[in-house]
Amino acid sequence: MTIIKNSNGTDLTVALEGRLDTTTAPELEQALKESMDAATTLTLDFAKLEYISSAGLRVLLSAHKAMSKKGGMKVIHVNEIVSEVFDVTGFADILTIE
Repeated sequence: MTIIKNSNGTDLTVALEGRLDTTTAPELEQALKESMDAATTLTLDFAKLEYISSAGLRVLLSAHKAMSKKGGMKVIHVNEIVSEVFDVTGFADILTIE
C-alpha cells in the first residue's frame, strides 16, 4: 500500500493506493499518528484503494474518534467494493462519506 500525505495548514489529506489489510493497517496507523496532531480536519482519499479489511476499519474508527474531537474526518472517492464493506459493517452510518 502507498500512503500519500498532503498537509495544507490544519487540513490533512491522506490518499491510499492498494490494499488496507492486516499487513498494511499498522503502516497507516503510524502515518496518521505522525500527522494528525497538527490537523483539525482529515480527508481520506480512497480513489485508488482496492480493498479494506477489518484491521483497516479499526484504524479508520480510531482516526474518526480522534478527529471528531478536533474538527472532523471525511472519506472521499470510495469505490463500490469498499463502499459495500462500509455498508455491511455499519461504517456507512458512522463515517462521513462523500
